Amino acid sequence: MPEKTESPVAAEAAKAAEPTDHLVVTHHKVRVGGRELSYTATTGTIVLREEAEKKGEHEGVAEGEKPRATVFFIAYTLDGVPDPSKRPVTFTFNGGPGSSSVWLHLGALGPRRVEGEETGYLTQPPYRLVENEHTLLADSDLVFIDPVSTGFSRAVTGEKAKEFHTFKKDIESVGDFIRLWCSRYRRWPSPKFLAGESYGTTRAAGLSEYLQERHGMYLNGLMLISCVLDFQTLEFLPTNDLPSILYLPSYAATAWYHKRLEPELQKDLHRTLEQAERFAVGEYATALLLGSGLDATSRSAIAAKVARFIGVSQDYVERANLRPEIMHFCKELLRDQRRTVGRLDSRFTGVDRDATGGEIATDPSFGVVMGPYTATFNDYVRGELGYESDLPYEILSFKTNEAWRFNDHENRFVEVVEALRKAVTMNTFLKVFVANGRFDLATPYFATEHTFRHLGLPDELAGNVSMGYYDAGHMMYVHLPSLARLQQDLAAFVKASVRP
Repeated sequence: MPEKTESPVAAEAAKAAEPTDHLVVTHHKVRVGGRELSYTATTGTIVLREEAEKKGEHEGVAEGEKPRATVFFIAYTLDGVPDPSKRPVTFTFNGGPGSSSVWLHLGALGPRRVEGEETGYLTQPPYRLVENEHTLLADSDLVFIDPVSTGFSRAVTGEKAKEFHTFKKDIESVGDFIRLWCSRYRRWPSPKFLAGESYGTTRAAGLSEYLQERHGMYLNGLMLISCVLDFQTLEFLPTNDLPSILYLPSYAATAWYHKRLEPELQKDLHRTLEQAERFAVGEYATALLLGSGLDATSRSAIAAKVARFIGVSQDYVERANLRPEIMHFCKELLRDQRRTVGRLDSRFTGVDRDATGGEIATDPSFGVVMGPYTATFNDYVRGELGYESDLPYEILSFKTNEAWRFNDHENRFVEVVEALRKAVTMNTFLKVFVANGRFDLATPYFATEHTFRHLGLPDELAGNVSMGYYDAGHMMYVHLPSLARLQQDLAAFVKASVRP
């Protein structure tokens, strides 16, 4: 039977129906450090295509490139640069998974930021944007990427969005977009950086390996903001004592902030954290590892010390089997005041209807950012950037979060520690900067330190990793003094990671 062929009319109609790029270019200025910067913003979607093969009886026969998704991005490039190949470019995304890039965009790195109080507390609506005097644009061009199903990024008609909601496909699709952008805008010679927050740090570490091995793209640096590379450090499970150990210093910082510690521990946060860290990896870790082998007297003594460091009663610690879980701690610390503390930023407090429950119902620190960032972005993208779309901009898609799959990590914890180690040992010029919030209970700083102590780099590459600490939470940039310090640290990191 002769092979069926598509009619010219049908082929032309199919071609016309294919998605196309939708880009808008605008020009702006921002004042940074007393000087005015002129820059170009490119906003819109690029069609992400993959080479495909026919299926069925013709399996293995090349079918050409097929559109899979339209990826939304906003790129800021400095004007008047004589040689763009020497200009650093930073590709930026947030986490979730299921989050758009709006948080780092309008909170920390972009030329515009959400106006807020110095401490980061919620202001009264309506909200507005102001010039971001702490933008990284002075030191690097910026490309903010929304992974598929976040922001305005979508799978194309005929493709299944869930195919992009996996650990591996997410890294591949974001990596392929970076490759495509560098090719389109001739930035392969530029020094290249990745900046990720939260699950975005997991993505960034995975990308460092993927970009090297799949596309031969070597990076200059990774900026990991509120980092998680090994999920074992965060998963409170009956057989996993690691989170209990690694969360304790952040519990202590939270208790210190809310003045729940005894006078001696309330005097100096840094000294208190040093003591909490020594106890956590010393007596406390030993006690937890003993399990039921810990005698009653020692158990009581350990419970008393835990209670002293984290600002709750000894009775509560003993009822928690010496292992206060994060969501329970957020409820317990200020229970006598009928207040909860935030998971993303434990400086913030909220009120649950039920003050007797075991864990917090809502995270008060998330409520501080959701409204201002959503309103300002939706106005900004259509107004100043001139991009029109009737799609809802998915700031944070809980549907995507719930559908996310880690098929490649079945029967083990998700981790990208080995991917990062391989990337750094292959590209010995790859530098890593890690930003930690002391009041972050989502990705606690001590867990991050533990991960990097087990990264496995040889001594001669230990200096490739550096860290910064900020007196705020997961999104430390909502605290304006921390935003200023973060910008200084990131700018210095970019400069130090590029050939003079």
